[in-house]
Amino acid sequence: MAEEDRILVVDDEDTVRSVLYQVLSDDGHAVESAANAEQALEIMKKESFALVITDIKMPGMTGLELLEEIKARYSDTQVIIITSHASLETAISAMRHGAYDYLFKPFEDLDLISAAARRALEKVILTRENRSLVESLAQKNSQLERANRILKDLACRDGLTRLYNHRYFQDVIQNEILRAERHGEVFSLLFLDLDHFKHYNDTNGHLEGDRLLRKLGEILLKATRRSDIVARYGGEEFVIMMPATPKKNAAVIGEKLRRYIENFPFSGRESQPLKKVTISVGIASFPEDGADRPELVERADRAMYRAKKLGRNSVWTAKPEDAPRN
Repeated sequence: MAEEDRILVVDDEDTVRSVLYQVLSDDGHAVESAANAEQALEIMKKESFALVITDIKMPGMTGLELLEEIKARYSDTQVIIITSHASLETAISAMRHGAYDYLFKPFEDLDLISAAARRALEKVILTRENRSLVESLAQKNSQLERANRILKDLACRDGLTRLYNHRYFQDVIQNEILRAERHGEVFSLLFLDLDHFKHYNDTNGHLEGDRLLRKLGEILLKATRRSDIVARYGGEEFVIMMPATPKKNAAVIGEKLRRYIENFPFSGRESQPLKKVTISVGIASFPEDGADRPELVERADRAMYRAKKLGRNSVWTAKPEDAPRN
C-alpha cells in the first residue's frame, strides 16, 4: 500500500475507532489505530502516515496538542479533527492551527468520512507532486545554468590548448585598461612566439606540433599567477596579461620562462636548429607603452618581433624606437 493511502485513527472510544477503521478500510486505505495521542506519536515514530484522524478531546494529550506535534514533526501529514456539534468553535480553531478538516460525531453519514479522507489524501498527493515538480525544475535549472556556464567557458577558450582565446583576451585587456586607469595602476603584456615552429611541424608532424602547443600552454599556466590571463593569441603565439606588474618585473618573469622552456625536454626538440625548443618574448606595459588597447598590443608585438629579428630565444622590452610612426 502506498504511503499516500496510510491513515492513522486516534480516539479513546473503541466504537469510534472501529467505525472509522471499517469505513476507511472498505475504501481501500491502509488503516492503523491508537487509543490516545501519546500512543499515536509512538506509532508515527516507526511508520509514516499521510493522514491522521483524531478526536479533539482525549485523556492526557488532547487532539489539539497532537495536531501541534504532528505539524511540527511531520509537516506533510494532514490532520482531520473529530468533534461534537457543541465544540464547533474548537474545531474551527484547530483548522486555524493547521487541521485540514473536521468531522462531527456521532457520525450521521458515513460517506462524509470517506469524502473528507479522500480530499485530505488528494491534498497530500498534490503537495508531494508539487514539491517533486519544484525539485525537478530546480534540478533542471541548475543543469541548465551549468550547461550555460560550460558553453560560455567554451566560447572564450581555445579549442587546442584550453587557454583563453584571442577574442576573450581582447575583451579582458580593455577591461583591465579601464580598471588600471581608475585605480592609477600599471600592468604588463608578454607576447611569446615559438621559435622555428614551422620547422618543428615539418620535421615532427602536426600532431606533435599540437602536443607541443598544449604542453607550452600548461607550462605557462603553472608559471603564472591566478590573477594573470594566459591566452593563445593565434598559431604559435601566446600572450600573458599580468595585472599590477611593472615592465621590469614582467621582464624578470619573461626571462625565467625563456630559460625554463629552452631547458624543458620537449619531445622532438633535437630536430630544432638549437637542439631545443625556444621562445621569443616581447613585453610592453600600460600606460608607459600605450594608453589604449591597439597601441599597447602593437608595442608588445613589435618587441617580440625585435627579439626574433635579433636571434630568437630572447626577451625584448618595448623601447621608444619601437613606437609606431604616425
